[in-house]
Amino acid sequence: MNLSSYSYYDEADYDEYYNNDFDKPCEYNESNSVNSVVGPYIHSIICILGFVGNSLVILTYALYKRSRSIINVFLLNVAIADLLFVMALPFIVYNELHHWPMGQVACKLLRGSYSVNLYSGMLMLACISVDRYIAIVQARRSFRLSHSYVICAVIWVFAFLVSVPTFYFYHRYEPQHHEVTWVNGTEEEETPVAPQYVCEWKFEDSEVAKMVKVAVPSTQLAIGFFLPLIIMIFCYTTVIVILKKAKNLQHHKAVQVALVVVLVFIVCHLPYNLALIYDTVSMFKESSCDEAESLLIAKTVLETFAYLHCCLNPVLYAFIGVKFRNNHRRIF
Repeated sequence: MNLSSYSYYDEADYDEYYNNDFDKPCEYNESNSVNSVVGPYIHSIICILGFVGNSLVILTYALYKRSRSIINVFLLNVAIADLLFVMALPFIVYNELHHWPMGQVACKLLRGSYSVNLYSGMLMLACISVDRYIAIVQARRSFRLSHSYVICAVIWVFAFLVSVPTFYFYHRYEPQHHEVTWVNGTEEEETPVAPQYVCEWKFEDSEVAKMVKVAVPSTQLAIGFFLPLIIMIFCYTTVIVILKKAKNLQHHKAVQVALVVVLVFIVCHLPYNLALIYDTVSMFKESSCDEAESLLIAKTVLETFAYLHCCLNPVLYAFIGVKFRNNHRRIF
């Protein structure tokens, strides 16, 4: 919830890749080295921590019936989105490092669900901040419990709708190119590459490709980052101002929690989204190999850092609560 990872590859990209003014195509050796470390090791840690933490949250809310409340409904849906996100991540990482071992339907479902979980998780976090704003600032009950189910359903449907381009344009296919050997800046020989399928963007029309490659990351930035960020900053800032006026020690702890929630969200997601903005703006201008590789490395590292948020959500939103910890102990 990038955050998703985009490897915009299609035949048009390949042709442009070989028909520019450079002596030879970019090799991206350093970025491949970074991927070989980040992919298998760091992503594995994120997947394990995210799976364990979010599974415990779901298990606690599912088994402890008396813990049902409006805020807990949102927290449960955040945990479900994060859990599905980390379950999809290993397959996507394997595809980016090697090839796609499954079929067309699995390709579309995995990439599409990855996008759906990204949007739904972010928007659920925004709903939690709105719920706290209404409960503390306006000093009244927030949504009804039945309303919270409807809101969650609407968010999941909306996340699916904005992910339709991902479902539609991702394909399992065999890239149509050959492996070229370069000697002293000239093409020496061309050998066929063993057929390996990928699960990536594929477009039949270059104009459609340009439109989608701008629209998808722009939508991710607007809905998956800036909208939740603005809502969270407004709601939690107002909450902090109100709680600061109270002399209660418990209220001051709530202020600290609110500050941590916003700061962690910004620290995890802002760097990658700034890189995504730069990448989108400079997508259609010619860049040197060194510049392109630097951007690719930065996106890989910052995107991985953003993934950490799905591991931190259970701690920030669930285990930090006394009631949740008590319910968790009673179950186990």
